Order: sequence, then C-alpha cells, then structure tokens
Amino acid sequence: MKKKPLFILCLLLLGTIQSTMSQVLKEKSDSIKVKTGWNFGALPTITFDTDQGFQYGAAVNFYNYGDGSKFPKYNHSLYFEISHFTKGSGIYRFYYDSESLIPGMQVTTDLSYLPDQAYDFYGFNGFESVLNKNWENQNSPDYKTRMFYKYQQNLFRFKIDLQGKFPESHFGWIAGVNLLNYNSSSVDINKLNRGLSGADKLPPVDLQPGLYEKYIQWGLIPANEAKGGFIPEIKGGIVYDTRDNKPNPMKGIWTEAVIATAPGFMGAKSGFTKLSLSHRQYFTLIKDNLSFVYRVNWQQTINGHVPYYYEPQIISSVMTGSSSTGLGGAKSLRGVRRNRVVGDGYILGNMELRYKFYKFRMIGQNFYMAVNTFADFGQVVKKIDTSKPDLPSEVVVADYFNKGAEKLHTSYGAGLRLVMNYNFVVAMDYGVAANKQDGDSGIYIGLNYLF
Repeated sequence: MKKKPLFILCLLLLGTIQSTMSQVLKEKSDSIKVKTGWNFGALPTITFDTDQGFQYGAAVNFYNYGDGSKFPKYNHSLYFEISHFTKGSGIYRFYYDSESLIPGMQVTTDLSYLPDQAYDFYGFNGFESVLNKNWENQNSPDYKTRMFYKYQQNLFRFKIDLQGKFPESHFGWIAGVNLLNYNSSSVDINKLNRGLSGADKLPPVDLQPGLYEKYIQWGLIPANEAKGGFIPEIKGGIVYDTRDNKPNPMKGIWTEAVIATAPGFMGAKSGFTKLSLSHRQYFTLIKDNLSFVYRVNWQQTINGHVPYYYEPQIISSVMTGSSSTGLGGAKSLRGVRRNRVVGDGYILGNMELRYKFYKFRMIGQNFYMAVNTFADFGQVVKKIDTSKPDLPSEVVVADYFNKGAEKLHTSYGAGLRLVMNYNFVVAMDYGVAANKQDGDSGIYIGLNYLF
C-alpha cells in the first residue's frame, strides 16, 4: 500500500518551536518552576493515508501535582485520545495512572476501542514469511491489491494493573487483568473504495484474496479463530525499579518478570500462558542532559495454544501508547513494518542516546527539547507451526514461505522530543529498516519515549 503521510503535525511542532524561540528570552531559566494543582498538554493528530483517509482528532493529558512537593512526579494522570480516519479506523482511549489513589500502590487503567480497517498481517515467523512488495504496488505488473497484507480488526480493551512495593526495597509486585475482545474479518473493500475511481479502486476480496484469506483457506488460521475472539488475561509478576523519572529516566534500572495467562474457564477459546522478561537500564553520560538507555525483552508461550490475533501482543506493566503490539512499528522496531515479526516467542532490543539540547520556561511551564538516535533489533525464537499448510497445487511455495530464513531484524533512526513539565512528551521518530524484506522506513508521531 502506498502511503502519503502529510507532515502537518510536524509543521505544527516546528511552528510551536519557532514561536517559542521568540518568547524564550523572556522566560528562560535554569531553575525549575515547581508545578501545583492541575496542568495539561494537548496534541492534534492530522495525517493522511491513501486507503484510510484523513486522520483527525486530539490527545490530551491532564496531570495533578497536588501541592508540588513531589514534582516532577504527579499524583494523577488522565489521558484522553480521540482520533478518526475518514474511512473508518480510529483510536478512542482513556488511560489513568496514579500512585495517590491508593496510598503505596500504583494504579493504571485503560479503556480503549481500536477499530482498524487495514490491520497489518504478514504471516508468521518473520523472514520465513516472504514479503512481496510488488503485489501491493499499483505500478508493478505483478500487482494484486494494496490490501494484500491487511485485514480488518476491531479491538475492545479494558485493563487494570496494580503495582506495589515491598517495604524498604526497590522490589515490588505486579498484578492485573486485561480483557480483550477481537473482531476480525476481511477488509471492507466497499468502504475503502468510496471516493476512488478507475485503477485506484481495490479489487473485491473474493476475486483477489489477501494473505489473511489465504491463511484461512490453507488452515494456518483455524476456522474457529478466523473471526477473532475473547481473551481474558490475568497477569502477575515482580519488578525492580530504581528510575529517577518515569517518562525519561537519567539513571536507574527497571526490570520485570511477568506471567500472563488466559484461562479457558474465563471464556478463552483455548487456554495459554506466556512469560515476559524485560530489563531496561539508564546511564547518565552528561549530567541532566545526555543519557544512554537500552531495553531487552524476551517473551514466549510456555503453555497452551495462542490464537493468531493475540500473538502480536507485547506484555508490559505500562503502556506508552494506544497499542502494544509488534514486533515492528512505533513501539518496538521503528522502521520495520507493523507486525512484521510475529512468533510464539521473540527477543527484542532497543538502544538509544537521548540528549536534552535546550531548556526553557514559557507560559509558566517547564520545557525542554531533545533529540535521540536509536537502533532496534528483534527475532522470533519460538516459531508458530506452518509446516503443513493445505496448499492448492497452483500455489508456488517460494512466493509465501522461506523456511529457515528467520534471523535478526534490525532498524535504526533518530527522533525529536518536546517535553513539558518533564511528563508530557511530544515525540517524533524516523526509523529505517535494514532489510528490504522488513519494509523501507517509517515516521511515527505521538507521545512518550519508547521506554
């Protein structure tokens, strides 16, 4: 699919930065203004996609700092996001985070509805599933459909997580419930064809099926999973946390071990259990300004059968965005196509240099601007069984499968951050995939550091 992102948001950010520079001499200060009471940050969302249309909406984050005695830590954070594509996809999300609601305990909750008209699906096991860009390129003689690697997925999610600390220790515990309802189907071609004509119109799915339809036909997606299902997830684990600032730590360690299980007696179509180990570490290279940070994550199914629609899920105690899926995309392998690397187990790594190059005060708020460079990597380490597909005789196996080809996926890039009061982080990253089988590049505009 050919995307044409409009960088209106980038221009808004640059415009904000430019107007800021004209005022900064009036309010610049090396000291930090302690914030009290309620504050908020807002971000407009304006992009364009050929097959989904314009995206418009806004994200707003409210912070309550109380009497300011814990600043830059907050008492309560309430995040709202509503954005919509003109052809149907959208993000409707409320997220709450607090260490003050219940004394001595961190409470986070997320309520989201995430309809996606064109959810990415490239098969299983990374490079073992062949990506043929010509099939989605209208200018290629081998063109099939821009929707070849897409299907429609509507996700409803409610989750609540609790974290507490053991007395006089950096160790703590994690417990949570995550209720996920997936509704999957073929792409709604009629809706996506609205306003298009001639060669721009997409062929009907029955005449030109995509990979999702073929995997159902071949038995690689079981018939009883094809339309989605309900996942009731219970999780628990331990955490070790010495970070000095959660949104962008300059020093410390954040390590966690989490077991997530979806028991059949709660309504899961097939019970399963996954184990996730994550280690994140933060090093100060120049006091207050330059840091090196890295994350290593291993996640694997240790029991049961996992439905295909849950396999991209990345288990974490804290969500930094509306979606926590991969590998590939804004929150895992930047520059690699979303969900390009899907398996029953994976390793993921991210390394970043973060530099705060300008600090200032404006409109009574504390701001800083920062740049970051990064390298990301990941690989499937436990594969989903694709050994016995029911392939029609006319199918060329090499067009879809490359057994034994899976290896490390890598990407690299850079980004820009504008941060208010050390908590509200406007983020823009540009990532490049090192292997063309993973895609080309990606621009990601949103909120928060990756970890």
